[in-house]
Amino acid sequence: MSLGVRIEFGGGLELLFSNEKKHKVTIPNMVPKDNDTKTPSEPSKELKPADVKYLIHYLRDHLLKERVELFMENGTVRPGILVLINDTDWELEGEEDYALKDNDEIVFISTLHGG
Repeated sequence: MSLGVRIEFGGGLELLFSNEKKHKVTIPNMVPKDNDTKTPSEPSKELKPADVKYLIHYLRDHLLKERVELFMENGTVRPGILVLINDTDWELEGEEDYALKDNDEIVFISTLHGG
């Protein structure tokens, strides 16, 4: 079984993702605990419900086109990126441990701007 998740980027982050603000991704509902998105899941791998941490790794490995350091730092989104889960600050939803549900909307907004 899989989950359809709507993704939106703002504040300039869309420039790192083919200059497209909105994406729809389909991910498995059970994913490797190590957040490996590249190798097919082996039966012996430990699985967990798909969460925002896995989604961040999935976006890095499959949609990000350049400059990973502007999106991720230390295995999660870098400081200065606001993350909303269904229009709610992710800090209120458990941050990267939030278990994704079908049709969730995750929004990433960069608050870092030069000037």
